[in-house]
Amino acid sequence: MGGGMRVLLDELFEAHPGERPYLVHDERVVDRQEVRTSVAAEAKVFSGFGIGDGSTVLVQVPSSRTQVEVVFALWSLGAQVMLVDHRLAPAEVDALRTLCRPEFTVRATAGGRFAMAFQPTYELVTKHHRDGEKAATEHRLIQFSSGSTGLPKVIGRTPASLAAEVERFTLVEGMPKAGERVLLLSSTAHSFGLVAGLLHSLAAGAAAVFTPRLSAKDVLATAERHDVHAIFGTPFHYELLTTAKTVPVLPSLRAAVSGGELMPTGVAEAFRERFGVGLGESYGTTETGVIAMDVSGDLRPSVGRAAPGVVLRVEQGELEVELPEGSPYLRGSDVDRYADGWLRTHDRASQDAGGAVRLHGRSDSLVVIGGLKVDLLEVESVLRQHPRVTDVVVVHAGSIEAYVSVDEDGPGAGELVGWCRERLAAYKVPKLVRVLPALPRTPNGKLIRRTQTLRGAVPEPS
Repeated sequence: MGGGMRVLLDELFEAHPGERPYLVHDERVVDRQEVRTSVAAEAKVFSGFGIGDGSTVLVQVPSSRTQVEVVFALWSLGAQVMLVDHRLAPAEVDALRTLCRPEFTVRATAGGRFAMAFQPTYELVTKHHRDGEKAATEHRLIQFSSGSTGLPKVIGRTPASLAAEVERFTLVEGMPKAGERVLLLSSTAHSFGLVAGLLHSLAAGAAAVFTPRLSAKDVLATAERHDVHAIFGTPFHYELLTTAKTVPVLPSLRAAVSGGELMPTGVAEAFRERFGVGLGESYGTTETGVIAMDVSGDLRPSVGRAAPGVVLRVEQGELEVELPEGSPYLRGSDVDRYADGWLRTHDRASQDAGGAVRLHGRSDSLVVIGGLKVDLLEVESVLRQHPRVTDVVVVHAGSIEAYVSVDEDGPGAGELVGWCRERLAAYKVPKLVRVLPALPRTPNGKLIRRTQTLRGAVPEPS
C-alpha cells in the first residue's frame, strides 16, 4: 500500500542522476547520490525496529539533514509519516499520540535546545508504542493544524497528491531549474519547505542551500557564498533581510518567494528596493498544497493565478479548492470544511479578470504567527481548562492577547501564562494576559471580541 512513496522518491532521485549537488549547508555540499545512500542506510536501521509498509511513525525532528533522511527513509519503507513541529510542548505531542496512535515515535535529542536554523545532524531516539495502530488509508504524510473544536485537524496527503503538487511546482513559471541554487529559509517540517523546497529541488535538479545561523548578516553571507538564484522564506525572513546594514552583490539572484502567510506590502516594497528583485507569493493550505503562485511578485497585491492543475472558485466571498480524490481529514477532525469534492479554505477572496487571486482576510479564528498557524479558539480552550477560569476571549492584534475572568481569588496573569506554556507551543502562548472582574458582553449576553472594547475594559491602575 505504501509503494507509491517509494516510487515517487525513486522517480525524483532518478530525474537527474549522478552527483549533482542537492543539500548545501555552510561549506558542506551533499550530492544526490550521497543523500540517497544515507537514506538507504537509515531505512535499514528503521527496518530493524520493525518499521515497514503501513507502519505509523510520529517524527519530531527539527529542520536538518537528519530530518530529510529520516522522512525519506520512512517513506522508502512504505511508512506513514506524522510530521510534528519540534517546538510543540510535550503535552501537545502527547495529545497527538493519543489522537492518532502511532506505532513509533522518532525524535531528536539536543539537551532540550534546538537551533533555529537548519543543522547537519541530530541524535535520534526511536520508541515503539505497543498501543499503536497501522495505517488504515493510503495517506503517507500526516500533518496537523489547529482545529475549531480545540482538537487539531489531522490532515493526510497521499503519494498521488504529493506527486501532483511537485508537478505543479515544476510547471510554475520562474521556479528553480536544473543546476540552480535556492536558499531555503522555510521550515522543511511544513508544506512549502518540504514540497516546494526539498521535493521540487529533487525533481528540478536544483540544490537547496541552508544558512547556519538565522541573522540577516549570516543569511546574506550564505546567499553570496553560494551565489543563489532564488530565496524561499516567510515574511519574517524577508523583513529580517531588509534590516541588513549592507547588501552583498548577488549576481545570480533572480527570484524570491514568500510562503506560509500573506506578505505585508511594505516589506515587499522594501525588499524590491534593496535587492532589485520582486518578492513573489506562494499561497496554499496544508490540506491542498499550493493553490496559487506568482514567483515574479509583479501581480501584487494578488497572490498570483491558480497553480497548474488547480481548480478553484469563490463562493459567497470565500475561496474553495477542488479536491476530487476525497477528504484530506482523518481521525474525526473538522470535516465541515470539505463537501462534494470542494474544500473551503476559510479565506475571503476575489479573482480579477485575469484569474489572479486576491485575499481579504480570514473568515474564521485562524491567525498566522511567524509563518505558523494558530487557532485562537485552541488557545481559549486551553485557558478554559484552568479550574478557576470562568470566561475567556483571545484576540489577535499584532500578537495574541487573552482576556480572562476568574473565580474570586483566582489565578493572576503570570500563573495563566505559565499554564499556557505547559500546554502550548511557545508561539501559541499569549503575549498579553489581562485578568478582568468580568468580560464585556453584548446586550443579549454574547462575549464581545473587539480588541478595542476589551482593552477599554481593563481597570485603570490604582
